[in-house]
Amino acid sequence: MNRTFLETPIEYLKGVGPQRADVLKKELKVFTFEDLLSYFPFRYVDRTKFYKIRELTPDLPYVQIKGTIEEYDTVGKKGSQRLVALFKDETGYIELVWFKGAKWVTKSLKLGEECTVFGKPVIFKNRFNITHPEIEYASEKNEALPSSSLQAIYSTTEKLKSKGLESRGIARLMKTLISNCDNELPEILSNSITGNLKLISREEAIKNIHFPENTDLLAKAQFRLKFEELFFIQLGILRYKLNREKNIKGHVFSKVGDYLNKFYKEKLPFELTNAQKRVIKEIRADIGSSKQMNRLLQGDVGSGKTLVALMTMLIALDNDFQACLMAPTEVLANQHFETISKMLEGLNIKIALLTGSTKSAERKSILDKLNCGELQILLGTHALIEENVQFKNLGIVVIDEQHKFGVEQRAKLWKKNQIPPHILVMTATPIPRTLAMTFYGDLDKSVIDEMPPGRKTIKTIHIYDIEKFKVYKFMRDQINQGRQIYIVYPLIKESEKLDLKHLQEGYESLIKEFPLPKYAISCCHGQMKTKDKETEMERFAKGITNIMVATTVIEVGIDVANATAMVIESAERFGLSQLHQLRGRVGRGGEQSYCILISSPKLTNDAKIRMQTMTRTNDGFEIAEADLRLRGPGDMAGTQQSGIIDLKIADLIRDEKLISVSRNIASDVLSSDPQLQKEENRNIRKHFINLNKNKPNWSRIS
Repeated sequence: MNRTFLETPIEYLKGVGPQRADVLKKELKVFTFEDLLSYFPFRYVDRTKFYKIRELTPDLPYVQIKGTIEEYDTVGKKGSQRLVALFKDETGYIELVWFKGAKWVTKSLKLGEECTVFGKPVIFKNRFNITHPEIEYASEKNEALPSSSLQAIYSTTEKLKSKGLESRGIARLMKTLISNCDNELPEILSNSITGNLKLISREEAIKNIHFPENTDLLAKAQFRLKFEELFFIQLGILRYKLNREKNIKGHVFSKVGDYLNKFYKEKLPFELTNAQKRVIKEIRADIGSSKQMNRLLQGDVGSGKTLVALMTMLIALDNDFQACLMAPTEVLANQHFETISKMLEGLNIKIALLTGSTKSAERKSILDKLNCGELQILLGTHALIEENVQFKNLGIVVIDEQHKFGVEQRAKLWKKNQIPPHILVMTATPIPRTLAMTFYGDLDKSVIDEMPPGRKTIKTIHIYDIEKFKVYKFMRDQINQGRQIYIVYPLIKESEKLDLKHLQEGYESLIKEFPLPKYAISCCHGQMKTKDKETEMERFAKGITNIMVATTVIEVGIDVANATAMVIESAERFGLSQLHQLRGRVGRGGEQSYCILISSPKLTNDAKIRMQTMTRTNDGFEIAEADLRLRGPGDMAGTQQSGIIDLKIADLIRDEKLISVSRNIASDVLSSDPQLQKEENRNIRKHFINLNKNKPNWSRIS
């Protein structure tokens, strides 16, 4: 494919130049002609529909009105000035307001000339106005965009608008570019795919996504471009997976010996659930073959993932290999160490803990024993990925709460052996199916969808601030029954910007409500020293304190079976996934447990949905789906991972069926042509190489 035209730097497009190019690069990551063509509209408006000023309501989205600008002036104090223009039609007046770019806008305003104004009407001080509207004058119709009843609307920013690149400005650049695109947009799919799916050509799709001739062609363009985006994502994921399975051999754990058998017969804390048995069977099939395991283990808090991981590590020991487990925090690493050490008591297994707090002498001893093979299981934090941590024969790596780690961090662990160890990544954050098929698409997946016997469903209640006295009474009742309680706040200190309950205020009021000696309160937050945090958590875990006042530092890594209530202040400030994680801190014993969500009565629509979802269901996967709908895939994936799936037009919620279709077709293509060498796949191969030429290859670990 000739990439010369598409790779042309954006500054060479007529109407751009150095200044606009600079802001396009910084704001939109548009560096080339191809980048601009791939900057798709986020919605379309019917250009045939016009409103009168008297018909405007604040519920309307974007509107078009015809009239004239009568006057304009700069108002406000220096530093907070705005440009205000008075616009009228035969039914009344409305203000047009610009807070930025006033100098540029003023030059373009034409008094008394008929024009069309486009924007979102809002009410301010009982008067309608449109902020940063787009204006098209009747005299400029000769440079109008291609005629269509549908007008594309592009996302823009204040910096872009200040350079004349509001939605219409972007559309003008797009018109210039597309008018020069004839035969410059070659096909990137095979004839069989375009034929079987009845896809329009790529050139036709690009033209109609930006300037749709009609609604039918717009729908076909959207389908075509969504499919190709998802197809190449799936192709990359599946190709990496196939290459790994073919080229990367793993250790073969051929036997189950004394370590696992003795543990199973003498130390198993409770009967395995059917789900745990199924997952262990899936893992054993992986590690017993010659392939390197790369498996994602999903399961809600308390479902028994750690026990499955431990039994897998014991199989490694039975085959004369070492094992390690990496956790995102010292608290969680310490807890794993205590739990696993207790479980393995009497089995003569050498186990150690390595974190940032490990003293130098102890660290040296651990590293020496690890290197010579005397140490069999190492647990720890990021400290495990340091270069001086060398194993003699690492057979399996378990990564807990894997979404807390960046890809590069996990890859360092992967490289600890000449022959790569098996990888088991665990998460208590259920991953929606659509996200799993894309973001985690190269991993095999196991799900523990069953809780151990004796666990009762946590009851979740939502109340408003004014009813807090009921919560205090409930807390006293629980403590009088010998139970313990968490209270979580979104902030540590008072914020000038946010009117929220904060930990310091809560701690002080709780001391008055729950005085010593009958009640004792622990406090834990991210600004405390690690040692102080651990001391407070230990006091709570041992039952010395009744109440744990904390921020979300307790989201993972504290396991107190006697804690039966989770009270979350300003619950509207937390995401669904975080609320579900916090709720999972209780219900870990046999007693009935509760989660109480306290919020302001003034809730946004999204906050109402979160509260309703939490009180309706304890199903982690249902909650994850709702969270994905509300927050989008970037937030769900976590900041360390964002950008790996940067969807330009497809949508993980609305296009679920298309994700499955694209995955199946990509799988079929690779089944018959793994290296994309066949002539029929020539277009696919060229585009795939171009897409991936600047990307790091993280396929070796997910």
